Amino acid sequence: MPMKTYEAANQRYNTMTYRRCGNSGLLLPSLSLGLWHNFGSVDAFENYSQIAFSAFDNGITHFDLANNYGPLPGSAEENFGRILKKGLATYRDELILSTKAGHDMWPGPYGSWGSRKHLMASIDQSLKRMGVEYVDIFYSHRPDPDTPMEETMQVLSDIVKQGKALYIGLSKYNEEQTQTALRLLKQCGTPCLIHQDRYSLFDRGVENGLLDTIGTNRIGMIAFSPLAQGLLTDRYLNGIPADSRAAKSTGFLKQEQVTPEKISQVRQLNEIARQRGQSLAEMAIAWLLKDHRVTSVIIGASSVTQLKNNLKTLQSPGFTAEELEAIDRITRR
Repeated sequence: MPMKTYEAANQRYNTMTYRRCGNSGLLLPSLSLGLWHNFGSVDAFENYSQIAFSAFDNGITHFDLANNYGPLPGSAEENFGRILKKGLATYRDELILSTKAGHDMWPGPYGSWGSRKHLMASIDQSLKRMGVEYVDIFYSHRPDPDTPMEETMQVLSDIVKQGKALYIGLSKYNEEQTQTALRLLKQCGTPCLIHQDRYSLFDRGVENGLLDTIGTNRIGMIAFSPLAQGLLTDRYLNGIPADSRAAKSTGFLKQEQVTPEKISQVRQLNEIARQRGQSLAEMAIAWLLKDHRVTSVIIGASSVTQLKNNLKTLQSPGFTAEELEAIDRITRR
């Protein structure tokens, strides 16, 4: 039986909170939906379309993509285009769509990095795959060590001026690279809106200067991998489950990363979460959102149930000084 055309829930804005992105006019939902996993050609349309629809029904207006998300590369954008055609496009003016370019996408010398050739081709391909006239945010997905940053920033600015994107973002630029990029974008007349980087209780590298740069320059920060590829959930309290990411030979969470010490940390954090009346995943996301410099946290979901569990973070209680001190003591070893 064909799936009915989607109609959004009337109460979709009742529970979500929205945060201003730096000093811009743009508000982003506290939780954004990432399409890095579970939206590729190997996944089931019925499942991931319901995840997307449920996300919007619960006030998640921001959908985070990249040209290489899949697998296969490009398939997440293509599948999101299918979701738009199933009814989500009706609400295009209520959506924030972001995509990125810079990682390996097609063969040959122009298939990755930050050249004008690659970025211009990438944005055109992304718009075509999704079937949209523009994206709201277009990111440089990673800094290019060989292309002059002046070239990369100029083409990002040009993409905005051509109407193919409304805002520009940076992803995985370190503090020094970010400062240079911000200066160059300002000279181009297109200020940076947002910076996206990995940030979690187990990966706090952005605290070594980058978050301060983001705050000082009044741009937004959006965190990805907030659950450390699943480590910051109850999945690993008793070791490595046979069906988990760490048990697989492929993927970003390796079995050797799930050490006895790490499992001990997870158990201690889980006990703090239990005392707070929430799951470890809820606490891990709430801990990121306690910082006003963090505009939004990108969550992934393999099911509607998992998505709704993460949405419980919005009812999270604040942290006491004692809780924050205990969390720091556990995670800063």
